[in-house]
Amino acid sequence: MRYNPLGRTGLFVSELCLGTMTFGGEGFFAYMGQVKQDEADALLKASVDAGVNFIDTANVYSQGLSEQITGQAIKNLGLRREDVILATKVMGPMGDGLNSRGTSRGHIMDQVKASLTRLGTDHIDLYQIHGFDAATPIEETVRALDDLVRQGHVRYVGVSNWAAWQVAKALGISERLNAARFQSVQSYYTIVGRDLERELVPMMNAEGLGLMVWSPLAAGYLSGKYRDGDGDSDGRRATRAFPPVDEVRGDKVLDALEPIAKAHGASVAQIAIAWLLHQPHVTSVIVGAKRQDQLDDNLAATKVVLSADELATLDAVSKLPAEYPGWMLDLQGTYRDNVLKQPPRG
Repeated sequence: MRYNPLGRTGLFVSELCLGTMTFGGEGFFAYMGQVKQDEADALLKASVDAGVNFIDTANVYSQGLSEQITGQAIKNLGLRREDVILATKVMGPMGDGLNSRGTSRGHIMDQVKASLTRLGTDHIDLYQIHGFDAATPIEETVRALDDLVRQGHVRYVGVSNWAAWQVAKALGISERLNAARFQSVQSYYTIVGRDLERELVPMMNAEGLGLMVWSPLAAGYLSGKYRDGDGDSDGRRATRAFPPVDEVRGDKVLDALEPIAKAHGASVAQIAIAWLLHQPHVTSVIVGAKRQDQLDDNLAATKVVLSADELATLDAVSKLPAEYPGWMLDLQGTYRDNVLKQPPRG
């Protein structure tokens, strides 16, 4: 297991992060998984034993039950709080009321208290905004998060599922207000879903933000079990085809993954995760599981080292088609390449 700094901080997180969306199995999230306390304890123990120090949850997962199970699992295993990097999120509906959702100061302040109680802790290491709230000014959200950092309830803040321009605007506001800045972005990213490479990755590289990847297997698609209309009737994609995948392109990617997996004596899923771990802009990949064998398979991806040729093969079959203004930026960028590529003075 390797460890990477989270954004522009001195906090180091494991390259794999245990996702807990499968914990609880209540309401909307029942189809994701119905992992109960004993099973969650076992999954967390296996993760920690493999070197994972990073756990990601959200208040909205099973309406708080995932947070509760996660916090209890940490206690049941006797883990030292300082050895666990605990991340959770706020934004989704936590009640029927008009203000029981979003990223307003009121909702954030109410929900951080509830999350701390459910997690059984006095601080959250990484508190993330779970989505963009068009009804709340970004400045209000930034100020609320900064207050939580100053109060010690939250150590670092991050964001999930925002567009690059929205994140950049928030960073500008944080700088102007001398407020705590986002240190990470949690986004969907897979070898069959590389859309964030257009705008988000360049922005994150320029601003020094960490990338946390959710759904690295496209909800099981990259296990290969959903090809040709087949699939696990108990799997997530059998209930809801989310995240969306272009299966014409996806099948070509699976065709490229399979021989590489065979050559390494690995599963297709392990190669898909290993590809992510080889991307320099990835800080941590969130892996979740309903069963121990699924988690064990995902954890083993850290042992896979892909060759330059294998990475080139996978890049060629999965790369994004050229799109404006990207192709124009590449073209005009050549005007200055001769200056940028000058060798240093001896």
